[in-house]
Amino acid sequence: MIKSFRTDKASTEHLSDEKGLSLFEMIVTLVVLSVLVMGTIPLAQNSVRRGKEAKLRETLAMMRSAIDEFRRDTIGACGAGQITTANPTIPGGANVTTDPRSRVVIDDCTIFDVMNLDRYPPSLEILTEGVRVKPRGMPIALGTVTLEGNATESNSMEEVKKIYLREIPVDPMTGRRDTWKLLSSYQRSDSSSWDEINVFDVRSGSDAESMSGDSYKEW
Repeated sequence: MIKSFRTDKASTEHLSDEKGLSLFEMIVTLVVLSVLVMGTIPLAQNSVRRGKEAKLRETLAMMRSAIDEFRRDTIGACGAGQITTANPTIPGGANVTTDPRSRVVIDDCTIFDVMNLDRYPPSLEILTEGVRVKPRGMPIALGTVTLEGNATESNSMEEVKKIYLREIPVDPMTGRRDTWKLLSSYQRSDSSSWDEINVFDVRSGSDAESMSGDSYKEW
């Protein structure tokens, strides 16, 4: 019986030592994990930031492309004193060079302010709302009299509405749609506010600096 007691006591001490060792190992493991996590957080934050910056570049390129496309479609728009809507490739048409990427011409002069001589979009919203356009080279009609072609051709080329942006995108750096910084074609790049004449360029509304050290407003 005494021998058995001693054996049980030794076993208990051995188990106690094993438990203490396991607890120590657990503490060391937690410390190592904490160090790894603390080192990983900045990497994760930088990864998220890089993703936002890539999204900003992509969004700016998309919006600027829509602005430029709108501008191309104004060549030949609105007759009085301006370039006619006739296709310059047609004999007798206006002697105006058009971009081959533009297949329609804007046919709504009411959207242009008298100050907007460059015919850039008057707002971002109009790119999502759309504007009335017609195919380039469409015969000009006065009342019910068609100046070129026949009635069948005229009816087959009905005016439609063209939308340049599905929606105003979110600024990835601010998380909002209404913080974009707009510039008209009559403003310097460092202008602090938009003069509301037209939308020549769009930039992020964030005051933060990028990972490369420049301001997002300069992109």
